[in-house]
Amino acid sequence: MIRGLALALCLCLPAVAMAQQGASRPQVARPPAAPEAAPAPEPAPTAYEPDLLRLAEIIGSLAFLRQLCAAPDAAEWRVRMTDLMGAEGTTPGRRERLAGAYNRGFRGFALSYRTCTSAAQEVSRRLSQDGETVSRRLASRYGG
Repeated sequence: MIRGLALALCLCLPAVAMAQQGASRPQVARPPAAPEAAPAPEPAPTAYEPDLLRLAEIIGSLAFLRQLCAAPDAAEWRVRMTDLMGAEGTTPGRRERLAGAYNRGFRGFALSYRTCTSAAQEVSRRLSQDGETVSRRLASRYGG
């Protein structure tokens, strides 16, 4: 019985205090909110991240150019980026940087080319070579 009386008294105290302060409507006291867990700090970029970002940008560029020129491998480039994100997008920050690099490459050529021209095909060929070079460098330096 004493517990019930103590509980009733505890529940009434906030309302009595609010009424004494001239509040028009009593408010229920809420327990303090639990502090939100701070997100884990982003690890420092790896030594190979610049090459990885360059590769993502090349993939984005090729995704646009190969689609524009109706190349048979046009659909592969998005899949390659998805695979890269799955393998290397280990943190939210890295996923964001990889996606940003891909989008930069895609949008950069979308601003320059509206139709498939010989120049677009040449750029696509050179980007493929550059992408192969970057991929080999990554594999030889950091591959397991």
